[in-house]
Amino acid sequence: MTTENSLITPVILSGGSGTRLWPLSTNAKPKQFLNLTGTESMFELTLSRCGDTAIFTPPIIVGNNRHADLAEAQMDAFGVTPVAHILEPCARNTAPAIALAALAAENPAQPILIMPSDHIIQDIPAFTAAVRNALPVAQSGWLVTFGIEPTGPETGYGYIQQGAAIDGNSNGFAAAKFVEKPDLENAEKMLSTGEFYWNAGIFLFRADAYLAALEAHAPDMLQSVRDAMDKAVQTGARIAPDEAAFSGATSDSIDYAVMEKAEKVAVVPISPGWSDVGSWDSLFDLSDKDENSNATSGEAVALESHGNLIHAEGISVATYGVQDLIIVANGKQVMILPRGQSQNVKKIIGQMKQAD
Repeated sequence: MTTENSLITPVILSGGSGTRLWPLSTNAKPKQFLNLTGTESMFELTLSRCGDTAIFTPPIIVGNNRHADLAEAQMDAFGVTPVAHILEPCARNTAPAIALAALAAENPAQPILIMPSDHIIQDIPAFTAAVRNALPVAQSGWLVTFGIEPTGPETGYGYIQQGAAIDGNSNGFAAAKFVEKPDLENAEKMLSTGEFYWNAGIFLFRADAYLAALEAHAPDMLQSVRDAMDKAVQTGARIAPDEAAFSGATSDSIDYAVMEKAEKVAVVPISPGWSDVGSWDSLFDLSDKDENSNATSGEAVALESHGNLIHAEGISVATYGVQDLIIVANGKQVMILPRGQSQNVKKIIGQMKQAD
């Protein structure tokens, strides 16, 4: 039976800008708030992922101040009232963002589940089961990261190496090593060992355990975040940390600031049909296709065309006799590039900024 002490507080990180899915994802409405894979946004899908009240409390949301109304409108649509809606005054990466949430947790010993708001998880029961299985590891003071069982030598993700099994728990292993995004040769070598998992950026740990690790490995960052929360202005569920204090925090990921340095770091393998939807190519892989392997949405017509992703927003798009293209139209902005080249979206954005 689940007791109150074993309830988990979800922490949903929603401050990302989603530039790799331009021109649909913009600073005003980044990808987590878009309906890219169905009738619900990825932010809404993340909310629904933690709706089981037998294991989850209401969430803590950490997001960008400019998206506050947008996030709350989507929370209202799902009937979600957060424990806190923390509005970052500036972007400082995941380590300070998670520290904000840990300081806002109602019980310092409470396990918190860190989830990006812009990922897809297709097998929710498998995900929930993995979280339940990892709970005893987190409650005993380990910092748990969930390792996605790789389906291929992906070069766009970081990796975690599995070490020795944790005594008394068959589900968790000590994390032996974190590896930055590898080249193809090294990715293939890692997969051949059977010891490496994709790093999905999903974590489970007690709030106090994370703060203690941050105190040990990034004390100046923690002090800046504490100062920001001490001087925060709260209006209802909204918490606005002090900008001057928070901007003094080093901009670092949780992996670099804590997970690569802390002693009690665990990896729990999981295979829940995960994707970070990090590019138009990954969205094509996730999308339903027609008989000619075209993935279309909006007012799109594909004649004698094969293997294309066509997304039309606010404009009609028609093709004839083309194949293996990514075509994304959003109002007056249109982007066309070959499938397999969506990593170059950032180059397109950079060139357009230079032309402005």
